Amino acid sequence: MSPDLILIGVVGKPHGVRGLVHVRSYAQDPQSLAQYETLLDDQGRKWTLRWRGADGVAQLSDAQGRPVADRTHAQALVNTRLYVTREALPEPEEDEFYHADLIGMEAFENGLSLGRVLAVHDYGGGASLELPGGVLVPFTQACVPQVDMAQRVLSVHRPEEISGEEGRGVGRQVAARA
Repeated sequence: MSPDLILIGVVGKPHGVRGLVHVRSYAQDPQSLAQYETLLDDQGRKWTLRWRGADGVAQLSDAQGRPVADRTHAQALVNTRLYVTREALPEPEEDEFYHADLIGMEAFENGLSLGRVLAVHDYGGGASLELPGGVLVPFTQACVPQVDMAQRVLSVHRPEEISGEEGRGVGRQVAARA
């Protein structure tokens, strides 16, 4: 996927028989997902979205403005990732980062490379960075005190509970800041 595209949502299960789907929004305000004129999927198809009621139910329409027709077509879209172009998004505030910007950054602890950030996870308790070897680092100021976007590096200070004294400087971890 192009680095100029930012994942902003994923299509979930169908809702009813008229082509509506549940959409998991990654935007801070889920309702803002509908403001983007064009959403793109992994195949380059263009979509527009209109929310239909509560609980993340939406109507997707293709590039010609044709809505998803029925439950069968909605089912075929389950797990479709929806992206927006980077220029369509606002610049992040100071000390805020898009997950896509953190992925691929090299993590250092005490001058030693822990590897590159593989993924950013956020299950509701705060973001974590995943580093090689399945190591997770909380994306907090204490654990990731420095993020250098220009150099594409970040510094990590793993608490002893995560790395243990024998694990310091060995292995790889990932942390994400919300």
